[in-house]
Amino acid sequence: MLKIAFLTGEYPPMQGGIADHTAYLVAHLQPLEVQSSIIISHPFVPNESDKISFFLLPDWGGRCWLYLSHYLKTACPDLLHIQYQAAAFDLGGWVNWLPWYLKKRGFRTRLVTTFHDLRIPYIFPKAGLFRWRSILALARYSDAVICTNQEDLQTLSSQIPHLTCQHIPLGSNVEPNPPTNFDRSVWRQRYGANESTFLMAYFGFLNESKGGEELIESLALLRQQDGDVRLLLIGGEVGQADPTNVKYAQRVRSLIKQYQLNDVVYATGYIDLREVSANLLAADAVVMPYRDGVSFRRTTLIAALRHGCAIISTSPSNPSFVPEIRHGENMLLTPPNEATALAQTIVMLAKDKALQQKLKVGAKQLGYSFEWSKIATDTVALYRQLLNQY
Repeated sequence: MLKIAFLTGEYPPMQGGIADHTAYLVAHLQPLEVQSSIIISHPFVPNESDKISFFLLPDWGGRCWLYLSHYLKTACPDLLHIQYQAAAFDLGGWVNWLPWYLKKRGFRTRLVTTFHDLRIPYIFPKAGLFRWRSILALARYSDAVICTNQEDLQTLSSQIPHLTCQHIPLGSNVEPNPPTNFDRSVWRQRYGANESTFLMAYFGFLNESKGGEELIESLALLRQQDGDVRLLLIGGEVGQADPTNVKYAQRVRSLIKQYQLNDVVYATGYIDLREVSANLLAADAVVMPYRDGVSFRRTTLIAALRHGCAIISTSPSNPSFVPEIRHGENMLLTPPNEATALAQTIVMLAKDKALQQKLKVGAKQLGYSFEWSKIATDTVALYRQLLNQY
């Protein structure tokens, strides 16, 4: 039985992609003879039904090093697995230098870091290049690194020679599992959508990189053309990790009011996974106009693929990193930051039922690449590879 301690900035009932990913991974590692524990900071409060053990740090500042050192000495896990995203650790830099600190102190616990993205931590004003160096330090002093997408894999591998770096994709944070009484037509009625309505869905938090403003502007253009188009915003707006989401969500809400779209935009707020699944299945298309281009580091995109949704997103910055995505076969791609082009693509899809069905089939097939059982198996293989080296 392997003993794995996960260091994470989020875990359910906290809202966020890191929280969901870690919980799913823990659940799928259990049948593979892995005993997991969670290291997290206040103000996290576990669910009473959780059977996993938790160790609470006071915060993500400098004290976390001392508290974590004590935990490793007493609990003696075989491996510490860091689930890294800067926002989840309050945009600070202490976690970035944790592997360096532990190795300097002589700890022999193996360290694996999963980079959910390479977003630069804030650390402190005028830090300059030190911010990027803190990302590289986290990778360099880890015994192995997991990248969730090919772009990040190439970036880190090129920066750090001889880095043990493996690509293991993210899984869906929502599997297709609607309520037992789910009826698509009845579900759509709660949003004023009948069979002639084109019901779009957006899933996930609102932040600068996800194109929420372009989405609202495109909807306004479509409504000006008297199109029966409605928008469903699925899930919580801002989450609990990234404070910059709040201001951006306010800007999106202001746009909805400015364009007088309140009657055709529906926000579910934070809802349970079965309801999220039902909403994805009820929509005619999922529209995710990322400003930095479509990427598999988006768990909400993977959820839409797993549900076999017709998807509209934006062209990737480098198509060679996502060769699996094929325009017109498993999703439609539009230029980033262009509301008019997005509106034109939505109109085209709304008028073409055959294309909708083709995209749904293609998305479902692509979704098989993100099976949690395969993700867990590959992760355990990496654990054992590291532990067998010592």
